Amino acid sequence: MKTKLYSLFIALSLLVVSACDLDLQDDPNAVTASTANLNLVLNRIQLDFVSFFDQTSDNGMRLTRMLNQADNLYGQAYQPISFNGIWTTSYANVLNDIKFLEPLAEQANFQRHLGIAKVIKAYVLMTLVDNFNDVPYSEALDPNNFNPKYDSGPAVYAAALEALTQARGHFTATTVGAPQDLFYGGVYANWIKLINTLELKYHLNRKLIDAAGSAAAINALIVRNDFIQPGQEFVFRYGTNLTDPDSRHPSFGGNYTPSGAGDYMSTWYMYALTESKVSGGNPLIDPRARFYFYRQQLVNPTNPQFLRCVGEFAPGHYLAGGFPFCLPGTRGYWGRDHLNGEGIPPDGLLRTTWGVYPAGGRYDNDTGAQISPSGAAAGSQGAGIQPIMLPAFVDFMLSEAAQTIPGVTGDAKALLLSGITKSINYVRAFSLASSTTEAAAINSYLPQATFTTQSTNYINYVTAEFDAAPANRKMFVIGREYWIALHGSGNEAYNLYRRTGQPDGMQPSLLLDAGDFPRSFFYPNNHVATNTNAVQKASQRLRVFWDTNPEGNGWVN
Repeated sequence: MKTKLYSLFIALSLLVVSACDLDLQDDPNAVTASTANLNLVLNRIQLDFVSFFDQTSDNGMRLTRMLNQADNLYGQAYQPISFNGIWTTSYANVLNDIKFLEPLAEQANFQRHLGIAKVIKAYVLMTLVDNFNDVPYSEALDPNNFNPKYDSGPAVYAAALEALTQARGHFTATTVGAPQDLFYGGVYANWIKLINTLELKYHLNRKLIDAAGSAAAINALIVRNDFIQPGQEFVFRYGTNLTDPDSRHPSFGGNYTPSGAGDYMSTWYMYALTESKVSGGNPLIDPRARFYFYRQQLVNPTNPQFLRCVGEFAPGHYLAGGFPFCLPGTRGYWGRDHLNGEGIPPDGLLRTTWGVYPAGGRYDNDTGAQISPSGAAAGSQGAGIQPIMLPAFVDFMLSEAAQTIPGVTGDAKALLLSGITKSINYVRAFSLASSTTEAAAINSYLPQATFTTQSTNYINYVTAEFDAAPANRKMFVIGREYWIALHGSGNEAYNLYRRTGQPDGMQPSLLLDAGDFPRSFFYPNNHVATNTNAVQKASQRLRVFWDTNPEGNGWVN
C-alpha cells in the first residue's frame, strides 16, 4: 500500500525493450506504458490474485474450524502484522497493476484483458471490505498521495459492483488481442456467468442491511438464470513442478515435505465429516472425507509424546457441551482442537494431512502410509486447485436466500440438495482427473457404484434432517452443508459464519475465554505506521458494514 513502486520481479518480468531502440535516458528496469507487455501484466495480475485468495482464504478456514487455529488466543493469532502480506498483495500488486493496465488496454482496445482485470478487481475490493470494512480506495492508488483516506465499506462495495458491470460490457464488446486466461482458457461466456455469480454473492452479503433490495436483485439474477454450472468452476489449477518456480498447490508444498505435514487438520471439521451424523447406529461418513483428508496412521495414537492430549482430561466446557476433545473418533483422524497453541512434537509423518482435494495430495484408501514430496506417496504431486467459486456454492447461496430473505423465489430444500450433489460429484471428478495414480487408487477402493450408494445415503440423511428441522433450524442444515462443501474456500465460509451464525455450536477454544472472535481484522501495521490518516481499530469485535448481527462472542466465537 505504501510503496508506489513495482517490485523488481515484476519490472524484470514485464520489461519488453529492444536493445537497438533503447533510449539511453530511460531506466531499463522501469516498467512504463511504452515498455510493458499487457499480456504479461495481466498474467501477473492473475497470479497475484491467486496469492491474495490463498492468503485470505487461509484465515477464513482457520476461523471456521476447517483448519486448526493455532495459538491459544484470537489476539495472538490475528495481530496487525498478520495482515501486511494481504495488504501489499492487494494494493501494491493487484490493484496497482490493474490501474496501470486499464488505460493502456483501453487505448489498445484489449477488451478481454479489461474484463478479466475488472472481475478480479471486484473480488479483491469486496474481500478487503469483508476483512477490514472501511479501506482506502479512491485515493489509494495515487502515486503522489502516500496518506490516502478511507472510503466507507458500502462505497467500496459499490465500486466493486460497478467494476462487475463494466466487466460484463468488456466481455461482449468488439476486441483486439486475446489474453492468456489462466482461469477459463478464453471461454469468455463463463466470465459473464461468473459475474452473475459474484453479483449473487454481493447481494446476499447485503441482505441484513437491505433485505428488500437484496430480494429484488437476487430475484432478477434468478430470472436471468445465468450462473456458473458444472464444468464452469472458477478455480486456479496448479502444476507439479517443484522448482523454478514451484507450481504446486501451497498446501501441498507446505505439508508434503520430507519432515511431513506442516498444518494440523481441525478436530472439529474431521468430526463433522466422519462422526457427527449417525445412521442405523453407525457414523455416516461423508463421501468427501477420504478426498479431503489423508491419514498417515489408521489407528488413534496412544503415546502422549506424540499427542499430549491423549493423556489429559477434556476441559470442563468441552464436557458440558459434549464436544469431541483431542481426537474426533477412533479411526486415526489426528489433528488439533480449536485454538490449541501448544508446542509441536515430531509428528509430521504421523498426523492427518491434506488429501487429494483440493491440494493435490493423496486419496485415503486405507493405506496408512507416510506422505512424501515425490513419488507415489505424494499422490497427485500438488496438482491441486484453489476453489474460488464453484457451481455448488451458487446453489447453497440461493438456498440461503430462499430460506432467509422474504420474497426470494426458490425451493430452499431442493437447492440445498442440489448443492450437496454438485459438491460431492465435483470433488470425485476433480480427484479422478488429478493424476493417473490417484485415479487408480480411487477406482480400486471406491468404484462408481459404491460412491453412488454412499452419496445417495448421504443425501437421504440430509433430506430427512432438513424435513424434521423446525423452521428456525433449517438454516443450520443449509449452513453446515455449505461449510462442508467449502473446503479450501475460506472466504465464503468466513462470510457465511458472520452473515448467518451458521453452522453454530462449533467446537470452542480450549481456553474458556480466548478473547474476541474477529468480526473484522485489525488494519496491517505497515499501513497504520506509515499512513497519517490511518486509525487502528479498538477491537476486532467491530463488524463490517453488512454484519448487523449481535456483537460479541455470543453470536460467533
